[in-house]
Order: sequence, then C-alpha cells, then structure tokens
Amino acid sequence: MSNAVIVGWGHTKFGKFDALSLEDLIVSAAREAIEDSGIDAAEIDAVWLGQFNSGLVPDGFCSSMIHGADPALRFKPAIRCENACASGAAALYSALDAIDSGRIRAALVVGAEKMTGLDTAGVTKALSGGSYQREESGVTFPEIFAHYARAYAQEYQDPSEGMARIAVKNHGNAMRNPLAQMHKPIDLDFALNVSDRNPMIASPLKLSDCSLVSDGAAALVVVHRDLLDQFRRAVGFRAVAQVNDLLPLSAKRLVDFEGPGRAFAQAYAQAGLRVDDIDFAEVHDCFTIAELLTMEAMGLADRGKASAALADGVTERDGRLPINVSGGLKSKGHPVGATGISMHVTAARLLTNEAGDMNLPQTPDIGLCFNMGGGAVASCVSILEQVKG
Repeated sequence: MSNAVIVGWGHTKFGKFDALSLEDLIVSAAREAIEDSGIDAAEIDAVWLGQFNSGLVPDGFCSSMIHGADPALRFKPAIRCENACASGAAALYSALDAIDSGRIRAALVVGAEKMTGLDTAGVTKALSGGSYQREESGVTFPEIFAHYARAYAQEYQDPSEGMARIAVKNHGNAMRNPLAQMHKPIDLDFALNVSDRNPMIASPLKLSDCSLVSDGAAALVVVHRDLLDQFRRAVGFRAVAQVNDLLPLSAKRLVDFEGPGRAFAQAYAQAGLRVDDIDFAEVHDCFTIAELLTMEAMGLADRGKASAALADGVTERDGRLPINVSGGLKSKGHPVGATGISMHVTAARLLTNEAGDMNLPQTPDIGLCFNMGGGAVASCVSILEQVKG
C-alpha cells in the first residue's frame, strides 16, 4: 500500500485537435487537476510528465511545459517518464515513490500525447519504437498483436468472436463518456466481418479491433496521506505493481501473457484481495486481443475461456466485473502517454461517484487499472479505493 492518495484530477477530451499543441493539452489537464483538488500550486513539490513521443512531435524536452499551468510551478523539479504505452503509469509510479520515500509531499502528474500531427505512416513508424528493433523492425503494432491472436488460435481456439464482443462493448460504453473520441456504436455482425468500413489490418485483427490515434492529456494531484484532512475527497492505492518482461516477442510464449499475469498476482497479494473482490477494471485494450488475454491473466477467465466469459456478459456494465466502462483505448482513444493517467482518472471518478453517465449502478468499493507498454513488456497494475468522500 502506498502512502500517497489522489486528491484531484483533470482530463481533456480525446480526439484529433489540429488547433491544440502538446503544450495546450498538458496545461489544460494540469490546470483542471489543480483546480479540482483545491491545492495551492505553490504547495506542489514536483511535477512528472508521462509521454512516449518516439518522434510523434518535435518537442523532446517537454516536462517543463507543465509549469505553464500556474506561475507558482516555476522552478519546481520536472521529470519526463517514458515506458512506451505505459509512460503514464511510469510517471505516476515515480511520483508515488517520491512521496513514499518522504522526499516530497505533493506531486502533479500529467500524461499527454499529440499524435495526429503525423499521417498514418508516420504514426505507425513512431509507435514501432515500442518494439524490439533488432528483430521486429518494420513490424507494425497491429502485426505484433496479430501474432498474439494467431498464437491463441493455435493453442486454444479462434478468438475472433471474443474480440468482436469486446469491440462492441467498448464502443457502447464510450457512448456514456463525453470525453471519448469515438461515439459510434457497432454491432456484432459488423465487428465479426471484413468490409469496406471494417478492413483487415493484420489478420485476424480488423479495424474494429484496433485502438485510435489520438490527441489528449490527463492529470492527477497526488499527496501524502498525512495531508488528507486538507482535501474534500481522496482515492488511495491498495496496491501498485510493475513487472517488465523481455522485449523480443521471440523470447516469450505469447499466449501466457506472463508479464501481465505476474503484475496482477503481485497486486492481489499486496492488496490482500482476489479478482472476485474487484468491482471494475480499466485495462489496456490497445487491441481487442489484449483485453481478451488480460481477462485470463487477471484470473477472470480460465486459459482459453475468455470468449465464453464474454458471451456470458461477464465484463458488461452490469456483469460480474465491468471492464472499460470508459470505452477503453478502443473507443475513448489512446494518446499513448496519457492512457495510464486517464485510466486512474476514470477509476477515481467511478470510486467517488463523479463519473456522470459512466457511473456504475452501485458505487464501487475497489477499482483496478492495468496499463501496458509494448507487446506485454511493461505491465503496471494499480488497485484503488476511496479513502475519503
């Protein structure tokens, strides 16, 4: 358990914003988080930025862009963290470590990415920086996760129907999220079949199986638990676990999703909980096969049985364990560096019943976030609960 608690949050809309720069997005989310928490910006000891970049924008040295959110932030230490698509979690966990060590008392953490300034080929090349270039140079991320899907089909069964159900669910969930990039429901027939509107990207992954290219930012104010009395509500960490696996795909048995599985196991042990104790989860569905494999890695379904669990509605809003009620990366959007922070903002809002139309029928007690970088390389699991409300 961390001594840090989340006391404020901010979140831009995700989408394609030609008129907004990376700095605009960072400043907007940071200002909202500061205002939401009620903290005096002068009391923030340090700031962290989660951002992948990898050539997405020319701004390489951008951590101090956060300082533009408030004059009182000037001269505060600023650090940029990169861990591929888990860059947001990397920034947050670094801030938690600083608070738990006693080095600081209050932190502002922002995750942000500006992706749509490049064309599709440019984004594809930039994202490939999250793979093992000695073996996988030129292999796109849809192709990387297609390897997972094909390995799953060979070991167990064709995951296509389960993947399609995930796409339909997450499109539907995004309709309740005003900050989501895509508000367009789809049906199972559309998601199952190749068409002009749903072309094959990397067999068996169709367009409906792939997350979005997005601009956006999210932010958190995190303070030491000793400061709890100064804030109107707070969300705490029952567990924080990170596991990093080997980078090459060739070094792993893909269907095992072993890195994520180990991270979940560590988090459950740290929190003294089981999967049955979790009330909802925001997980890293960069591709629908990733959410399907995550269901098995977290113990929600037995190996090879996730598709059956999906058919039973286990992960729907009214199911045993709702997953990605925000719409997930699939429909909410996936501005890479922002994703891990966005998950924690969503979880905090759900736990405090401040998520508007996304709120669950009953206010949950325990939430989980799983942010992943690369092909199951960096796996970050947080288990959260409301500690003041």
